[in-house]
Amino acid sequence: MSSNLSSTDQRASDTETALRRSLRRFDITAMGIAAVISFDTVGQIATGGGEAATWTAAIALLFLVPYALLFAETGAAFPQEGGPYVWVRLALGRPAAALTTLFYWVTNPVWLGGSLVFLAADTWDRFVFHLGSGTFADYAFKLLFVWAAILTAVVSLRRGKWITTAGAAVKVFALALFTGTAVLYGLRHGFQGLHDAHFAPTTAGFLALVPVLLFAYVGFEAPNAAGEEMHDPQRDVPAALGRSAAVAACCYLLPVLALLAVVPAHQVTGIGGFMEGARLVFGVYGPAAGTLLEVTAVMFVLALLTQGSAWMIVSDRMQAMAAADGGFFSRSLGAFHPRLGTPVRTNLLSGAVATVFMLAAMQLADGDAGAVFSVVLTVAVTTLLLSYLVIVPALVLLRLRRPDVNRPYRVPFGNPGFLVCAALVYAWIVIGSWSALFPGVLEGLFGIGYVFHDVWGVSRLSFEAFTLGTVAVLLTVGALGVRVARRKDTAPPEAGEAVS
Repeated sequence: MSSNLSSTDQRASDTETALRRSLRRFDITAMGIAAVISFDTVGQIATGGGEAATWTAAIALLFLVPYALLFAETGAAFPQEGGPYVWVRLALGRPAAALTTLFYWVTNPVWLGGSLVFLAADTWDRFVFHLGSGTFADYAFKLLFVWAAILTAVVSLRRGKWITTAGAAVKVFALALFTGTAVLYGLRHGFQGLHDAHFAPTTAGFLALVPVLLFAYVGFEAPNAAGEEMHDPQRDVPAALGRSAAVAACCYLLPVLALLAVVPAHQVTGIGGFMEGARLVFGVYGPAAGTLLEVTAVMFVLALLTQGSAWMIVSDRMQAMAAADGGFFSRSLGAFHPRLGTPVRTNLLSGAVATVFMLAAMQLADGDAGAVFSVVLTVAVTTLLLSYLVIVPALVLLRLRRPDVNRPYRVPFGNPGFLVCAALVYAWIVIGSWSALFPGVLEGLFGIGYVFHDVWGVSRLSFEAFTLGTVAVLLTVGALGVRVARRKDTAPPEAGEAVS
């Protein structure tokens, strides 16, 4: 490993033998785009009405920019396999890194088995082929979707990167097609949605949108989980992160504006907002509209699939690194396949978690896809944002404690600039985490009316049981994993197993 990691366990350094350098700047950029641009959150953001566009732009400037600066510097300075796991381990130790990585990793099978698969099934059911709700076809589609995403993460990164690249291209193309068509529709029929849109920001809109917007914008550091599979991470990471962040900001703001311009805000739904908007605007294509809408729906589902696989590729590597480094249960869980160069055991664990979560989520609200979608997305937002409560301070500690480490890219204005960026990012993360875990509480402090069941479709008791229960279970599993790994730490690893 790099000299920047001289303190890393030697047994973990043996993991290099299964890794192959196959990611160049273009691949890193495409992986960032594939992972971060979330079709499922475009409609969710647009439910906030006109001010959703205002807050999308504001948070891009006040959160995404400093966030990108922080992770561009750290990712280039510490390009080891495992990314955020390594950064937290160096700054705060192995137990903290293992727990943080668990929260970061579990977001993705939860999200895949809850939000993504429900949105994909709903889209397929309404625009391609009828599946029904709770039918054999419904279950079969969802299981196939989950395991297709997992299997695309199992193949070697040299081949798998083209799957995520194709997904990124399809995603950008579909969003550009929708945005352009919406403009054409508006020119012909008028921008009816703008009559009801109110772009002035409000406190209520801010509190409702912050968790979803932060979830939409975080994750550009994810390709660093494959840091030792990059050809030149110290040069490519900052450039790739900047490009993918700029593309993502445009791919959120422009479609949200287009959707709100042609669809009245009260008609936008989180689970079907994008495709319902596409159904409306594609009418400008006349007889070809039906076929084009069906093709768009297929692209939509494929983009969701590759988005899930992109996150599996990177987050499973982080979790595998934690295991292989002796921080989570057994080192064998972090084994990379000697030929494929992927953490197959962790990939399969992700598939199992996603499947269990999908089956549980289908029972949460008696098949009400809309309510399940909102609650499941909130769980995913919560676990991911909570991990950044540890990751961001770790970046600051690395900046202050390791000034000797070569940093090919630096945040402007030295330590003061870095600290200001970190403070901004951390403040946003704290607000987003609280709002995700305890929705309605801050609204109450500001005297804003909040009828919980009307917003979420479930009672507060059910909601908190699902979210806080998930957090409690994760903390218990993480603490147990650290304890078991510590007991085994004195035992030598099996040959070829300590890889990640």
